[in-house]
Amino acid sequence: MRELDRAESLRLLATVSLGRIVFTRHALPAVRPVNHLVDGEDIIIRIHEGGALASLAEPAEAPGVVVAYEADVIDPDTHLGWSVVVTGYAYPVADADDADRYAGLLPPWVGPPTAGALRIRPDLVTGFRLEAQAPRPAQSA
Repeated sequence: MRELDRAESLRLLATVSLGRIVFTRHALPAVRPVNHLVDGEDIIIRIHEGGALASLAEPAEAPGVVVAYEADVIDPDTHLGWSVVVTGYAYPVADADDADRYAGLLPPWVGPPTAGALRIRPDLVTGFRLEAQAPRPAQSA
């Protein structure tokens, strides 16, 4: 297992479109699969009207909410791949032009109307790559 630096972790995160957001709901941890895009260092996700994530955007003038975001690609047969976890604050995307741009780039995967987008600003970015172990030299008898 090799630790990844921030830049490589965010680069890998940008190569996939699906991850999991971890947030607090009713004082308990909750996890939801969501599609995302990476804009600079920010992770952008869409939220649905009345969905569990919509509460993270209310009220709009409130300070950001602490969340974690995780995505990975790990082969189930070889157990090789990578995983990235971002921890930071989620804020509603307030700029109308940005919101329109993200709406075009992040089509919803399910039917309910979307209520906007959240921007996760990473404070902590951790990642690791699961790599094949080099063969050990044969020991002489």
